[in-house]
Amino acid sequence: MLNEFVYCPRLFYLEWVDHRWADNDDTIEGSVAHDATDRRSGRMPEPDEETQPPTSIQVALSDHELGLTAVIDRVDHADGTSSPVDMKKGHGPDDGGMWPADRAQVLAQAVLLRRAGYRVNQAQISYLGSHHRATVEVTADAETEIRELISQARQISESETPPPPLLNDRRCPRCSLAPLCLPDETNYLLNRSDTPKRIIARDPDARPVYVSAQGSKVKVSGKRLIISTRGETVSERRLVDVSQVCVVGNVQVTTQAMRALWRQGTNIVWLSYGGWFEGWSQAPSKQAMIRGKIHNQRVLLRRNAKTELPPDLVEQLKGLEKKATTAEAIPQLLGIEGTAARIYFSQFHTMFAPRLSYGEEFQAYGRQRRPPPDPVNTVLGFTYSLLVKDLVSILVSVGLDPYLGVLHQARYGRPALALDLSEEFRGLIAESVTIQCFNNGELGEKDFIRHTLGVRLTADGRKKVIRAYERRLETKLQHPIFQYTVSYRRALNLQARILAAAFTNELDAYTPLMTR
Repeated sequence: MLNEFVYCPRLFYLEWVDHRWADNDDTIEGSVAHDATDRRSGRMPEPDEETQPPTSIQVALSDHELGLTAVIDRVDHADGTSSPVDMKKGHGPDDGGMWPADRAQVLAQAVLLRRAGYRVNQAQISYLGSHHRATVEVTADAETEIRELISQARQISESETPPPPLLNDRRCPRCSLAPLCLPDETNYLLNRSDTPKRIIARDPDARPVYVSAQGSKVKVSGKRLIISTRGETVSERRLVDVSQVCVVGNVQVTTQAMRALWRQGTNIVWLSYGGWFEGWSQAPSKQAMIRGKIHNQRVLLRRNAKTELPPDLVEQLKGLEKKATTAEAIPQLLGIEGTAARIYFSQFHTMFAPRLSYGEEFQAYGRQRRPPPDPVNTVLGFTYSLLVKDLVSILVSVGLDPYLGVLHQARYGRPALALDLSEEFRGLIAESVTIQCFNNGELGEKDFIRHTLGVRLTADGRKKVIRAYERRLETKLQHPIFQYTVSYRRALNLQARILAAAFTNELDAYTPLMTR
């Protein structure tokens, strides 16, 4: 995000704080250009290792004290030094240098390498569009410069409103978020410019579909929406060309069509034959998933804490659970989820046996992902992956696409719906397995490899975690909704089917599994 911050503080705010994103041709081409580098290869050596590989690809680094995480496209090793190289699909400046935002990004990578113990003298940007590589010397002042940028970015992220758009700046037309940012229109309304310019955002291709012929049927075949009257097809549209479906009077919409429309975020609106608004439908509630997650976090802490919890902590989580129910927008819901997660993980260490040092180590680092700095974070990440893996298979088996979510944004290779459904099970399965593995003595220091860049499980350690995870899935619980005994494995399948029923309008809303 430092690159975005230097490029445009408003862009940084929209992406980092508001979680807003939009693709354009440039971002898509950039993703394609990165395919060649987005595969790990070449071992990352220890800083003092004598024999080093020439290159390491996709190196993940994190520094808790700086509050900075990076995945470096490539690190070149030569003569005892390591040089980060970042790949950009576009053109560099005409003078052969690098753009300020790119310089900040690669300099931050160099600082992370230095703080990890590596000797770094220079950092490079490879501009694929202009076929040249630009170099920046990494001086003693580099860390001070990066710390100042981080401080400025944090200050802006704490603001309740985004910074104003850039004014008459050539960076705006090629920005993928211009249709969301509306720089010219916003500046005009803020009296920062005299006349509004032509709107940058193109007119959307999708259009509403109106169905008013009585007795018509709306169904889906493949990727097309089909409207028929008395058995004859009267209209066809590609699903991607449909922004909403408006049905008037006695018109039938099949459950398959509802599901296909909801998956792409298209709403269905019902009007009476006389034209009165009767209602509308949308995908199942995101709020229920987060409410279930926060509820289960609260229960897990109350059950397993080995020491007394702060007196107001349980009430704070209960209040956030209630707020999640009424959150109207995704950014607001994500903010509630993030606050609950901070509270929950601030006390996560209390669930480990006092005789163990792993809980204290986790408390020192907090929840961190890539790369995990301690054994607890390592096992958490692995068990989360196991959980999502199972949910992907289950969602496919009930006829849902695991890559089209209602809360997590759909991105290439990201099983968004599986991540959505995993929210309420993270505490009940993944985090419970992690706690049990350490408290029961199943995992010890011999099951981890500690590296300068993070901690990872050994082969035997992974097997132990998998065995514990499978045991947890076979554990029985009384289902809080249906009041019969099921295994957690069966509960995953049940919740996926409840979600599918909510998608097809068999149920009014999705009901999460909330333990007692």
